[in-house]
Amino acid sequence: MRAVRTNHAWAARIRPRNNGRTRALRLLLALCALPAVFATATPAHAADPASVTRAAYLADRLRENPVHVTDQLPREVPRSTAPDFARLAKKTGVPTYVLVLPMQSSTDGKQLLGAVHDRLGRDGLYVLIEGTGVAEATAYGVRAPADAAVTVTQYELAYDAGPLLSFERFVDVIAQGEEKAASRAEAAREKYRDEEPAEMYIGPSDRQNQSFLTGILLTGVPLSILLLSAFARRGRTAKPALRLLVPGAALLSAAAIALTAPVVFDETTSSAARPPTPAEMSARVERVAAGLKQDPVYADPESPRVLDARQLDRLHERIRDFRRSDGGGPVYVSLVPQTPESESAGDAELFAAAVHAKVGGKGVYVVADPDDGTIDVYNHGLRLDSDHLSFDLPDSLTLGDSRADEADDHLLGERLDTLMTFLDETPRTDRPQSEPAPAAAPRAADENTLPALYSTDFWPGLLVGAFAALLMSSLVAGVTWIVRSLLRRHSPVPEPFDRLPFTAPTEPSTSYLRRTAYAELTALSAEFTDPDDRGGRAWDHLDAALLLVDGDPGRARHPGVDPATLVAVIVLARAGRAALTGRAANLCCGVNPLHGPATHRHHVRVSPEGVARRLLPVCEPCRDTAVAEPGGIPGRLLKLPDPALGNTRLPYYDMTDGPLTAVPDGIGRLVDKVRETAGVH
Repeated sequence: MRAVRTNHAWAARIRPRNNGRTRALRLLLALCALPAVFATATPAHAADPASVTRAAYLADRLRENPVHVTDQLPREVPRSTAPDFARLAKKTGVPTYVLVLPMQSSTDGKQLLGAVHDRLGRDGLYVLIEGTGVAEATAYGVRAPADAAVTVTQYELAYDAGPLLSFERFVDVIAQGEEKAASRAEAAREKYRDEEPAEMYIGPSDRQNQSFLTGILLTGVPLSILLLSAFARRGRTAKPALRLLVPGAALLSAAAIALTAPVVFDETTSSAARPPTPAEMSARVERVAAGLKQDPVYADPESPRVLDARQLDRLHERIRDFRRSDGGGPVYVSLVPQTPESESAGDAELFAAAVHAKVGGKGVYVVADPDDGTIDVYNHGLRLDSDHLSFDLPDSLTLGDSRADEADDHLLGERLDTLMTFLDETPRTDRPQSEPAPAAAPRAADENTLPALYSTDFWPGLLVGAFAALLMSSLVAGVTWIVRSLLRRHSPVPEPFDRLPFTAPTEPSTSYLRRTAYAELTALSAEFTDPDDRGGRAWDHLDAALLLVDGDPGRARHPGVDPATLVAVIVLARAGRAALTGRAANLCCGVNPLHGPATHRHHVRVSPEGVARRLLPVCEPCRDTAVAEPGGIPGRLLKLPDPALGNTRLPYYDMTDGPLTAVPDGIGRLVDKVRETAGVH
């Protein structure tokens, strides 16, 4: 409204000579002020400055090209697919504007499309594709059944159909017209209300199963024919023709299986994604690095703004002060989402290392995710204690607390300011320190390519098939195997420890924990025969485990011991046995302590609702799940029964304040916690 105030101030200094001229002058001033009023009015669909800024950037991209494909999803939607989206968009019959963006939990699709339309100022069909499919669509000034088309794509297609096929189905429904589109949407809603469409692609594990089955059939069927015919001929004299027929049938069956299997199992890819080019894989890193060379704080323009002007100025001031401090240096803050579909496969450490390589300067590289609110910090070349940065950062800073989870901006401005204070107080070292080179992300070209059918588990399948055929040659062996299986299944006595599998159920029964704890502790006590080992690590583990059961391994089988204590006994006993064999590991998997030793520390999602995460040590399978499918981690958490809550099960670290809560901090801390609880020093 600055223009309006200026005109009014200018008019106040003019003395009217007569009423007619005064009225004319006022009318002229009012007309002059109207453009300023409309220019500064807030659009109806842009509710806050952050969404306006994001909408303005996206509107500029659509002004250049009606299809904008983000550079943040090269593993799922390479930017080279933009011409395909444009070709499909022409089939709608109306001007169509397409935005392909990362999926973000805080995004209101309709509000974003409305704000972009207001900024672009062009009528047409606006479509938002988030990650794997059409998420939202709105028609402005044109007739198009946008809502019905979105409903059809979301109900008719499997989740792995891919964004291009999803948009193609969307366009087909738009072309049908409003009446047919509405009818098709209702039919899709009714058909798939209680069931999901079948998946369109298989994964690597499915291919391994196919290879394994092919190998079993390729040896099992021919050998079974030969062995069964031998049983049938026992004691009889067969004709020469019959003796040739059986090997021929076996050979023919093997050939039929070998030729048919590739036709039946003809899948070659595990996703609809196309392999990206090297340029597409490096585009986002280069964009962020170029921005950081101009400004030490880079906010992703495709994401909602999480820092207001005051917070941004404050962060710049803190960064300048740290750079001038003793032992300080540059700080580069990237406010960029980290998704599994990105070039770094969602690994913030890998992303920071790539950005550091492009920026080319030493400094502290901070990766703050505006979507889930996590903050990761990496030192590259400054005289800072990297261990302090890695292990002493509080969870409330890196992951946020309940207040941060509830806030749209995850309180990133406040938490980044706290981070700068933490950096100021970080101990300095004599020499510069740097993070070790992270493991490379999976190659995008190979990530969605299935292995050949005659590879991986095909070779073990050949052996299993031969073994299965041999089993059928002996009825006695088969009966013996069945009897042993039944006895083993129904026997209440646990098997000896050397045959006890390291199973890791997520919701173990109390009886299972009692049997396993007793077997583990008994085995450790029996193996600990050298008195010279007292005082060593194995002895510490045995001593702590015995403290939990009052020195009597048999007490582990009594009803008085709670499930959390039983899990602690199992973890300590297994760690002790590993120490006796020289395979000691200090960290145990924090997702499920029954998984065994941990190999990494990783921020993992611990709740199916929200984005709450914890930094936990994880075993190799849990790390793979955390990177490839973060939402699968809550299902792998060890949940124990709480007698106070009936049948309710809680994560092991939430249901007790006993020693088991120390598991994420290492076996050594678990031993100390047990001794502290027992009053032993």
